[in-house]
Amino acid sequence: MIVTEQEIVRWGRRIGESARPPLFIALTGPLGAGKSVLARAIARGAGVHGAVPSPTFNLMFRYEGRSGVDLVHLDLYRLASADELWELGWEELGEEDEIVLVEWPERAGDSLPADRWEIHLTFEPGDATVRRVDVRRVGAPGPLPGFPVALTAEPLT
Repeated sequence: MIVTEQEIVRWGRRIGESARPPLFIALTGPLGAGKSVLARAIARGAGVHGAVPSPTFNLMFRYEGRSGVDLVHLDLYRLASADELWELGWEELGEEDEIVLVEWPERAGDSLPADRWEIHLTFEPGDATVRRVDVRRVGAPGPLPGFPVALTAEPLT
């Protein structure tokens, strides 16, 4: 799917509004592709107020959303190895009341949960204003809303 940043934000808010924990979302893609933008939009949709910075230097931020749902946002870019995950409380992540968003999940190696969504964002060649978004379901995670479909009045030919 090819989308604008504004569409990514709208979709992220829909995810946050409708997501039912536990939910684990792995966000992959190159620097600047929109991982933090999507994570911030999901947080807003889940009822998180205030600043939602990228956890690049802190590695993890935990936010309280609405109805007792916690949103945990991690950035594993600075991990030297998956052995460092235990320091973040990795084994306890994904409890019943948590939405977990992980940027650079490939740094977790085989420690990723069996049930998760993987969202890959990349730049679309030749157009810096749009992104390509690929979504993959791994195992049996909870539902994730799709992108809104725009209907046109033009007949199909």
